[in-house]
Amino acid sequence: MKLQQYYLACLAHASYLIADDKTKVAAIVDPQRDVDQYLKDAEAGGYQIKYVFLTHFHADFIAGHIELRDRTGAQIYLGARAEAEYEFVHARDGATVEFGDVRLQILETPGHTPEGISILVFDLAKDAQQPQAVLTGDTLFIGDVGRPDLMASIGITAEELAGELYDSLHNKLLTLPDETLVYPAHGAGSMCGKNLSKDTVSTIGTQRKYNYALAPMTKMEFIRLATTDLPEAPDYFGYDAMLNRKERGTLEENLTKELKPLSVDEVVALQSEGAQVVDVREAADYEGAHLRNSLNIGLAGKYATWAGTMLDRTHPIVIVAEHGKEEEAAMRLGRIGLDLIAGYLSGGLGALEKRPELIARTERITAATLAEQLASDAPPAVLDVRTDKERETGVIEGSLHILVNHLRSRLAEVPVDRPVVVHCAGGYRSAIACGVLEQAGRTNMIDLVGGYGAWSATASSCTVGSGSSCAK
Repeated sequence: MKLQQYYLACLAHASYLIADDKTKVAAIVDPQRDVDQYLKDAEAGGYQIKYVFLTHFHADFIAGHIELRDRTGAQIYLGARAEAEYEFVHARDGATVEFGDVRLQILETPGHTPEGISILVFDLAKDAQQPQAVLTGDTLFIGDVGRPDLMASIGITAEELAGELYDSLHNKLLTLPDETLVYPAHGAGSMCGKNLSKDTVSTIGTQRKYNYALAPMTKMEFIRLATTDLPEAPDYFGYDAMLNRKERGTLEENLTKELKPLSVDEVVALQSEGAQVVDVREAADYEGAHLRNSLNIGLAGKYATWAGTMLDRTHPIVIVAEHGKEEEAAMRLGRIGLDLIAGYLSGGLGALEKRPELIARTERITAATLAEQLASDAPPAVLDVRTDKERETGVIEGSLHILVNHLRSRLAEVPVDRPVVVHCAGGYRSAIACGVLEQAGRTNMIDLVGGYGAWSATASSCTVGSGSSCAK
């Protein structure tokens, strides 16, 4: 038996290939939408992908079950409580799929969603009685459990699902042997939980000992724990959860239509008609020069998550990228279901060389200069777009706090009568925020280079009597 994990860091998403060398049959669990890596590895191993399992209807990405079905003929398996537009097998509790030395056995583990399942993986050549591993989807993470409040659970309350989650954990997963390997669908950075570990594999015994959500407690105590202090879920989560239920176009089909070059005039015309222009370059490059009223969401960061948060899926998207990065930018939007892409600016920003009237720039400021200005008679305002939890580590005194995803609805709170220095932790989200302010007609925003990290370092380097202004 072969069990291979694929980890997509930008979405903190884990998927799996399980293959048998006797029958040369393989199954894929929770695939990402771009499926070439599974097909490549299956071909290299001589495997035929016959099965594709979704542990639940994912809310944070579009799964690749349709793509694998269309390219390999694989049969789709979903939990027994699932409802979908496409043909699938209802995977009921205790049901098994066997091929060669591999047995996959279903555990219905609702809680994160009603239709959630976990999959026991047996290597029959080693032990037909005890599973080698369990693929837990979003039911059990390393260091955490799945949140029960997402839109994937329409028609049932978070409290009801949290109660089901407690039962799934204690009556199903925690009855497994301590040495059973735990392979979840997400890791640190995912908003499907609140305390996920950076580890991507563990054991039932380790989780029983160290996972805070598995500590001894009553069901009511667990429900309170599981439904409080949850991170705010992006709006696209509900849309993706529904799209994973639907028959839809494949990523390959969409990219064929979307990856078309556009002239400057075509981009400007689309922009005037309501299209969104997303510039995927590094923040420093964007702020040095960019197409007016474009939004910077850099490929180097959590691009898909922030694109899903800040872009409107009902309006066309135009991509501005460095040469050769256009397809990656479109593909990663497709991973979360942003398929309405009009094309990309041919030639990138260089196409604007003879159109200076279309170029805008964003002013930048160092932490040391900001400290001096804050100590002056006419200090700028400071806008902090970090999360509440981040602000617990320290703040710039007197700063205004608005999360970047709330900025459009709270623009009236941002001062217009003086410069506004925007910062996040390192500069990625503050560049997004500066773009939002520009789109609103503001011209007084300045991005803090290096974000709060640079500010904190500047503050710690100050010495009493140095004669320099020190951060507070």
